[in-house]
Amino acid sequence: MLTPNINLESKTILVTGAAGFIGANLVTALLNTVKDIKLVGLDNINDYYDVSIKEYRLSEIRKLAAAKPDCTWTFIKGNLADKALIEKIFTESKPEMVVNLAAQAGVRYSITNPDVYVESNLVGFYNILEACRNHPVEHLVYASSSSVYGSNKKVPYSTDDKVDNPVSLYAATKKSNELLAHAYSKLYNIPSTGLRFFTVYGPAGRPDMAYFSFTNKLLKGETIQIFNFGNCKRDFTYVDDIVEGIKRVMERAPEKKNGDDGLPLPPYRIYNIGNSTPENLLDFVTVLQEELIRADVLPSDYDFESHKKLVPMQPGDVPVTYADTSALEQDTGFKPNTPLRTGLCKFAEWYKKFYNI
Repeated sequence: MLTPNINLESKTILVTGAAGFIGANLVTALLNTVKDIKLVGLDNINDYYDVSIKEYRLSEIRKLAAAKPDCTWTFIKGNLADKALIEKIFTESKPEMVVNLAAQAGVRYSITNPDVYVESNLVGFYNILEACRNHPVEHLVYASSSSVYGSNKKVPYSTDDKVDNPVSLYAATKKSNELLAHAYSKLYNIPSTGLRFFTVYGPAGRPDMAYFSFTNKLLKGETIQIFNFGNCKRDFTYVDDIVEGIKRVMERAPEKKNGDDGLPLPPYRIYNIGNSTPENLLDFVTVLQEELIRADVLPSDYDFESHKKLVPMQPGDVPVTYADTSALEQDTGFKPNTPLRTGLCKFAEWYKKFYNI
């Protein structure tokens, strides 16, 4: 296991995408577990999905930060693609570490709205890299995605696999992030770590994700579509496991070393963060409906069969995601392991409370 070489206490950390699902949970965890931390959050709070959920996450952070007098929380509403704003944040806040989670998410949305992916995922990430080049940063941690594996036939997916055949623009932007980070690590000796997340879920998550959108539709009496005739498998990863993985990676920056030619070797790593237990979509839907009934979100006599429809695969989708997390476990001592039922139970309970059902 790698020995932590960064102490998060008393650090100033910039978290982009701080109103997002993973970002808000990371900020919450850091406030709860790290003393004297100074957190700067950036988010444009766009309307890709229900803004009230983003506002809810931020309100929970504000309440927590108010109860932590030794910690500092500053939120900035702004766009990652605004280079002048990013430079201003780095100049004034002087972050010692950056966790870049801001991105336009979603595979299918990238087919109909490509412009926003180029702006946020490419231009925005370039701005972060430029700021890290021009200001001293101990470690840049950034979100990649399991989507970079495309229709890779070999499973489980390993970070040693070749990932040169993305099947969506979203995946292409995430692979581009990894390439850009590698170039900047090599050229400017910036320690960077990319994290390939596998289907993250949990309370206050993204409404465009299957478990959330299925719940919304079932509650309205609408029919849910199960792609690839139910034969897809997903490595569902509970958000608390994702956050624990991020925290451990943050504390372990790649070391700066010189190669045999005397030039710096890129201080660069990539990890998968997934549950390593792919679930069949039909089994997943069964567990979801059981937990929605148990939480009284849906009645016990709900006719699920009449509200399910098996349909073909959608453009940009892949039949299976399956993470090999051996490198993460070996280097950080952590392996995501929250069972699907446990995570969906917590989601169902949150859903009932948030929507006052």
